Amino acid sequence: MAKTTDPIINCLERNWDMIELTLAGMDDDMLTRAPANECNSAAWILWHLTRVMDMFVHLRLQDAEQLWTKDGWVEQFSVQPGIEDRGVGWTAEQVAAWTPPSREVQEGYYLAVKAATQAYLAQVTEEELAREIVLPPLPEPRSLAACFGQVMWDNLAHGGQIAYLRGLYQGMGWHR
Repeated sequence: MAKTTDPIINCLERNWDMIELTLAGMDDDMLTRAPANECNSAAWILWHLTRVMDMFVHLRLQDAEQLWTKDGWVEQFSVQPGIEDRGVGWTAEQVAAWTPPSREVQEGYYLAVKAATQAYLAQVTEEELAREIVLPPLPEPRSLAACFGQVMWDNLAHGGQIAYLRGLYQGMGWHR
């Protein structure tokens, strides 16, 4: 029987599949190269989308500690240890100065957050999706379903950006 969360899960799973296919064929140069000044690298985008999902699923929806701090990922990335830091509002200089950790660390954090998100979604009920919360910076309460719409949009947009960068660097023919 279909669950209310199936569309959310299916959408995120397809995006995660695309991200993982994209990353599998990117060498470290492709992963860390910014396409132009004042643009983000695929590595930075991967970090950002993972931070957003971690913060969203743990802090915002469950009022729980994020994997970022709980599992010590913050110490493995070259960023300030602020719990809210996810790259939003960074200047072009901050982005350009950021040195990503190893591919293994980046993918490890991404996969840990993905697994935690899957586990959370597996137990979310229809009643839980109807629950309203305030998701800063907006002061109005919104249902968890609406909040998931927001984070799905963010993750899909950034997953597409990573895939675009691989196509830009490698050319046609890499995607299924």
